Amino acid sequence: MSTISTYNYTKIFKLENGKKLRKLDIAYQTYGKLNAKKDNVIWACHALTANSDVLDWWKGLFGNNALFNPDEHFIICANVLGSHYGSTSPLSTNPVTGQPYYLAFPEFSIRDLVAAHRLLAAHLGISNIKVLIGGSLGGQQALEWSITDPAAIENLILIATNALHSPWGIAFNESQRLAITTDRSFYAQKPDGGLKGLKVARSIALLSYRTYDAYAATQLESVNDKTGGFRASSYQNYQGEKLCKRFNAYSYWYLSKAMDSHNVGRDRNSITEALALVKANTLVIGIENDMLFPQSEQEYLARNIQGAEFYSLKSAYGHDGFLIETDTLTNVIGNFLKESTNKKIIKLHKTA
Repeated sequence: MSTISTYNYTKIFKLENGKKLRKLDIAYQTYGKLNAKKDNVIWACHALTANSDVLDWWKGLFGNNALFNPDEHFIICANVLGSHYGSTSPLSTNPVTGQPYYLAFPEFSIRDLVAAHRLLAAHLGISNIKVLIGGSLGGQQALEWSITDPAAIENLILIATNALHSPWGIAFNESQRLAITTDRSFYAQKPDGGLKGLKVARSIALLSYRTYDAYAATQLESVNDKTGGFRASSYQNYQGEKLCKRFNAYSYWYLSKAMDSHNVGRDRNSITEALALVKANTLVIGIENDMLFPQSEQEYLARNIQGAEFYSLKSAYGHDGFLIETDTLTNVIGNFLKESTNKKIIKLHKTA
């Protein structure tokens, strides 16, 4: 299928806050082939703890028999700056000290994640992206990219995301970071530092990703005589331990701060003026019972991005619905892209 490649950017990478990385590695995966016109690029931006293997974590929407498939498209997903899966992160070696960064790693923003993506795109010789898609933190990246370089994005798909991270979302992230810092090993300068705190952070996060109804449907007890050992308790423990086996507390800490930084209006006069810069054909999808990214945030995007279409997705899973409801997403996104193509053809005929 695909293997992880790494782009080594050897020049100084300047962050939005003015700090610098002397070396930047960007891990990425590609699927399919770039056609002669270079107009079949599908770029997926991943969420908080995902990796560059989009065919694995977004099965049903991406895959050999899916809407976005390697037979027709050149699919790219890059691991974000600061993440656990191959890109430069707090566990990377600081070329100045010869030791891992850990908490000496500079803080970064969503704009820095996008700047790294754009470096990779230039390295791959890609100047036009047919479809840029992302949900949650991935949607924040996709939106920022479409504002930073409007001419490069033809179609934009934003799912369960926002124009700025809300006080509610920031409060959830801060609560998770507080949990991590109660684990003294977080300050021990070792790769497995803070894992007990990370387990608690993941448990907190799950409560914002799912819904009351989802827990009632999947974790409800089948008997009435229990006083302990509840399924919901086991589920929270299991999910926390599962993340600890594949991620690290330092990346989680920094990426949650990057999410908090998201505000497309920063240094652009206002949020509405920033959204007006988007030139892509845009589809915004909200999940009606999303507690973390309420649908009102997506409705705001659709109102303020010129010509944007909006779709309300019904899902029992809340925010996580963007990863689960792939059949519906396939139909909605597929129809949107067909309409987008038809509009383009009509426009060309009128011009002729």
